[in-house]
Amino acid sequence: MIISARKLLFTILIGTGLIACDENRVFEQNKDIPNHAWHKDSTLFFQVDIQNPTIPYNVYYNIRNAVSYPARNLYLRIEIQDTAGHVLTSDLNNIELFDPKTGKPYGDGLGDIFDHRIKVLDRFIFPDTGLYQVEVQHRMRDKIMVDNHLPDVMSVGIRVEKAGEVPAEQ
Repeated sequence: MIISARKLLFTILIGTGLIACDENRVFEQNKDIPNHAWHKDSTLFFQVDIQNPTIPYNVYYNIRNAVSYPARNLYLRIEIQDTAGHVLTSDLNNIELFDPKTGKPYGDGLGDIFDHRIKVLDRFIFPDTGLYQVEVQHRMRDKIMVDNHLPDVMSVGIRVEKAGEVPAEQ
């Protein structure tokens, strides 16, 4: 079945329009993992530009993995540094990628590839305007790695979105 050029263009424009209407998104970037094998010492760096420090933000992980990923979960460490390099938060998160009882993958999937968006920080306050560095590193055990690489992780990213206005004090 051949899709006409007009229908294809219309579909692309609608899809682009839906993405552009995401008013709450302040930042979103995904980084591909070379050869779908994340080295145990590899840290991903993201530069998030905050222009409004008066509102809280939700911070999410974006994860894409293959169904052949060798564990049911993924331990990720996130660290956020302010514009002067001071650590504002550092946390280790256990992300469930598969149902522990059934083994069924969580997230949205197509074939054997699954995408996950997991909230890691709820209503986080960035204290000032400027560029913040967000670092993400996996903390999985060596026993599931192959040659010091965590297999079948295709991309990892960060999304920062507005959580809403801070209520005025009474």
